[in-house]
Amino acid sequence: MPSRTTAERILNAARVLFEREGPGAVSMRRVAEAVGITPMAIYRHFPNREALLKRISDDSFNEIAHHWAARKSGGDPIAQLVAIQLIYLDYALAHPHLFDHAFSVRRDDARRFPEDFHARRSPTANVAHDAVVEAQQQGVLRAGDPWDITMTLWGHSHGLIALYRAGRFSYDDRRFQAFYEASLGRLLDGLRN
Repeated sequence: MPSRTTAERILNAARVLFEREGPGAVSMRRVAEAVGITPMAIYRHFPNREALLKRISDDSFNEIAHHWAARKSGGDPIAQLVAIQLIYLDYALAHPHLFDHAFSVRRDDARRFPEDFHARRSPTANVAHDAVVEAQQQGVLRAGDPWDITMTLWGHSHGLIALYRAGRFSYDDRRFQAFYEASLGRLLDGLRN
């Protein structure tokens, strides 16, 4: 197995700090210490801290999109939509700092609805949108703008996760997942054709 490049080692160290302590923990000094280089050496690979954090976020989006796309099996489109939303929950619980930074923190470079989404600039939303379109084409979901339906599903899932992460549920992860899945089922029942 080839050894990792310095840029890959920098990203890995930054992501470890990010996941353990949040974005505030990612300083050039701490990343450099973890990699065994000087803080100034990082700037040969990333122009600034914000570029490093953006790369971590972009990688996070692509990771989720990859997991979502891998679940598309051409089978039951409702099962695919549920699977996508369950992966979203699993990711939020397993990687809370990355999840918050990717989906809950205001960022100037964040994709915005509707323009960026209609232009297919969101690797995650594209997968969900395509599953909605497929469900509509199979006559399982009612007609309507597929981007609006995608955003409704996302808003539902994200809202529940945000409430859970804010301590608004007394459930443990397992009970919350059961509630989340049942709630998603109720929403999808309302969207069925």
